[in-house]
Amino acid sequence: QVQLVESGGGLVQAGGSLRLSCAASGRSFTNDAMGWFRQAPGKEREFVARIGWIADVATYGNSVKGRFTISRDNAKNTVYLDMTSLKPDDTGVYYCAAALRSYYTPLEISEYKIWGRGTQVSVSS
Repeated sequence: QVQLVESGGGLVQAGGSLRLSCAASGRSFTNDAMGWFRQAPGKEREFVARIGWIADVATYGNSVKGRFTISRDNAKNTVYLDMTSLKPDDTGVYYCAAALRSYYTPLEISEYKIWGRGTQVSVSS
């Protein structure tokens, strides 16, 4: 069974940092782009970051550029999201996702076919 499991969320004060992890299982994701998204209460799911199958190719949402870093460890089949200088607006449920399509860069949220259950990040002011 192919699945993604997020971890590392929690409550942090503004200006703090967190590291989220996304552990993949059921197949290798080495050749897949992986994405992080977030959803705040009452808002649509928002793109946060994407990393290509070539690890140094990363893309970020405008609201997190310069503060968040996405990385991957293919040996562990795991993707990370390092979040620094956190703001209350970063609060939400963070999801990891994959398109299940090797050597392909998903550009639309609809192209992501498998999602984790999410991990809650809460930033207090």
